[in-house]
Amino acid sequence: MSQDSPRAKSRMVSVDDIGVRRQLADGSEESVTWAELSAVVVRVIPEGPWNEDVFLMLAGANGTGTAVPSGDPAADALIERLQSLPGFDNDKFVEAMTTDADEAYVVWKAAETN
Repeated sequence: MSQDSPRAKSRMVSVDDIGVRRQLADGSEESVTWAELSAVVVRVIPEGPWNEDVFLMLAGANGTGTAVPSGDPAADALIERLQSLPGFDNDKFVEAMTTDADEAYVVWKAAETN
C-alpha cells in the first residue's frame, strides 16, 4: 500500500453521548465532551465550491476543541445534536450555512456559571 493511498489520508469524526472526536490523517485526535463544551462557532471561508468552506468549530472550556467540516458524513448527526443545546441560535446558524461571507458566527455559548 502506498503512502498516498486514500486510507493513509483518511480521518474520522464521531459524535456520541460523550462528545465529538475527530481523528486526523496524521493519526492525532481532537475532541471535546458535551460537559466541557463552551462555544459553537460556524466558520465560513470563501473557498467553495470545490473546497470545504464551512466548519463547525467546537470549543471546550479547558482549551480543547475541534473543527468539523460541514461536508463530513458525521456533520448531520452533529448539527442535530447542536440544535438541541439550550439557547442555540438557529436563525444565525441558517444565516451562516447560507452565506459566502468570510466570517465566524457564534451560534451557541455555554451559560455563565459564576
